[in-house]
Order: sequence, then C-alpha cells, then structure tokens
Amino acid sequence: MAIYLDAGTTYSKVISQEKIFDESFCLKNFDGKNYYIIPSKIIKSHNIIPTSACGHMAQADKNEIIALANGAKKLGITENATVLDLGSRDAKWIRFKDGKFHDMDWNTSCASSTGATVEMLMKFYDVNPNELAYNEEKFVVTCGIFGMEKIMDSISSGIAPAEAISKFVHGIAYNAWNFSHNPDKIYLSGGFCQNECFVKSLESYCEVELLGRFVLCEGLI
Repeated sequence: MAIYLDAGTTYSKVISQEKIFDESFCLKNFDGKNYYIIPSKIIKSHNIIPTSACGHMAQADKNEIIALANGAKKLGITENATVLDLGSRDAKWIRFKDGKFHDMDWNTSCASSTGATVEMLMKFYDVNPNELAYNEEKFVVTCGIFGMEKIMDSISSGIAPAEAISKFVHGIAYNAWNFSHNPDKIYLSGGFCQNECFVKSLESYCEVELLGRFVLCEGLI
C-alpha cells in the first residue's frame, strides 16, 4: 500500500491508495487516491509507515524544496513561475525560468510559527477565521513573538481582536511577498490558501493563484 506523507507541525497531508483514516479526515477521492488532512498528533497514534515523507513531524526521506518543485511540475507550473509554500513554521519558495528550476529560498527563522501564531491568537481571543477581513493597514512584523506584542498592545488600546489579527495577517502577506523577491505573480501552496484574509492581503501586492495543500505531497509520488 502506497502512502505519501507531508507531516506539518499542526496538520499533516496524506495521499493513500487505500482508506487508512476516518472519512471525516478525507478531503477528496480522486484518480483512485484518498486525500487526507489530519492533525499531526493523530499520525503517530496510527503507526503509519509512509512510502515517502517530508515535513517537520516525520522521519522524512525527501527534502521539502524538492517535493515542492516536483509537485509544481506535476501541475504544469514551470514557465517563469514563483511558487510559495507557507505553513505553520516556515516559508519556502522556488522559481522556474524557461521551464527549468532557477532559484529558491527557505526561511525557518523570521517566518517561523507564522501560521501557528495566527491559530494561537484566534484561539486565545476566541476569534473565528471568518471574522478576519482584509485590512489596508498592516503590522510589519519579523517574527511571531513581535507580532503578538503588537496585537496585544493594539487590543489593549481598544482595537477589536479580529481587526488586530487581520493587520498581523496582512503583515505576514507583505513579508511573504518581499521574501519571494516581489514577483508579479505567486502560486500559493499550503494552509494559508484557505485564509481569505491572507489571500486578499497578498493580492494587494501581486496576482495570486491558489494551489491548495497537497503540492508537496503530490511531489513525493
């Protein structure tokens, strides 16, 4: 049985030829494969032995940059394209030029905990993701810790928690665009594809095409 695992800090993405998890975790079934998004803490309890894996929470045999590049190629994204993967702990991008791999960068320090920080803030302030809306203002932040400080100071001064977090999300989008070297278009991979506030914030700087959360996982196959 072939199992492909992208083990993120918060959530893991799994592609399997057979049903290995509860149906509630199955996002879709396509071309004879099951696509799962499942909390990473559950993965260990299932004693999954993947055919191939990448990510922080797995004994990975594949580099995430290589998986991202391979996944983008499978989607036909190679002609002068910038592909950005932004998750809970890090940001990484690759660039193709004239159909060939050209450049990349991987940030595990300044971009650290971006997604996880947003999740923790929403939980702490009891903010629903649907309450986050694009805000023209942004908190220019360099890490999650400084971002939380700005948010807490703003809320203490009377700004609504959802508004403060939205400004933080805009700051993450601005940093991601700068980190990717200010491209005219970004193909976005990862959990932030589902964060409308982030997507709209990023769209204020460049064109954005959403690839979803399984690009790395597809790149393992």
